[in-house]
Amino acid sequence: MPVADDTLIAAEGLTVRHGDVTVLSDVQFHIRPSEIVTVVGPNGSGKSTLLRALMGLDGGAEGRVTRRDGLRVGYVPQRLSIDPTLPMTVRRFLSLPRRPAAADIAGALARVGVDGLENRPMAALSGGQLQRVLLARALLARPEILVLDEPTQGLDQPGEAAFYHLIEEVRAETGAAVLMVSHDLHVVMAASDRVICLNGHVCCEGTPQVVSAAPEYRALFGQGTGGALALYRHVHDHDHDGGHSHDHDDSHAHDHDAHHPEGAHHA
Repeated sequence: MPVADDTLIAAEGLTVRHGDVTVLSDVQFHIRPSEIVTVVGPNGSGKSTLLRALMGLDGGAEGRVTRRDGLRVGYVPQRLSIDPTLPMTVRRFLSLPRRPAAADIAGALARVGVDGLENRPMAALSGGQLQRVLLARALLARPEILVLDEPTQGLDQPGEAAFYHLIEEVRAETGAAVLMVSHDLHVVMAASDRVICLNGHVCCEGTPQVVSAAPEYRALFGQGTGGALALYRHVHDHDHDGGHSHDHDDSHAHDHDAHHPEGAHHA
């Protein structure tokens, strides 16, 4: 796999085994500055494992992973459980493990749209506010690459759209690359420069238009609305930024027909 000089992270022959189970097999990967690369795949396909392996956090990884020397990484996890009895404010959370200047904390919170929350208890944040605080923490590191593991899980659809729009703004302003796992197929197709379809190995990759037309993608996600609904239909409780909550059947599906399948990279 040829790797350009400006590559931030690259992997060759990346295989991850947990005990007797092979979670990922022979993955080739690269990401360059300012790219938005999204990893999609069914549950259990190895998406989160891939992110951890690329960051050097999975002890079961084999193969070669290279990261640019001194690479600054900002990480937003899939979820963060906060003990409601823990008296930790947003300011204190953002000061771990190193205390930034107060102005830097205020600026990061303002940039992600939650300015003035410094003294709010972490446990009192709504789902949308928490994800933005996590993003602010990642931005304090002035990252060259943001790594996001299903960052909008639990948010309602307007909250998802607003968060991904914010990510695009941050990329445009800072030039940081973005590597994210997402289950929001409609957002992936609108926001990504490149999509990697994963199911234990790379099934196909390329531009959103190319991948959505690939037979491997269609096999996993279906031909249009029905397939996406079958894979991603779920019911959950969630909090809105407005402070109320309810249950709903949150089904996201779009028919991503493409007419230019040339150029897809298949496994």
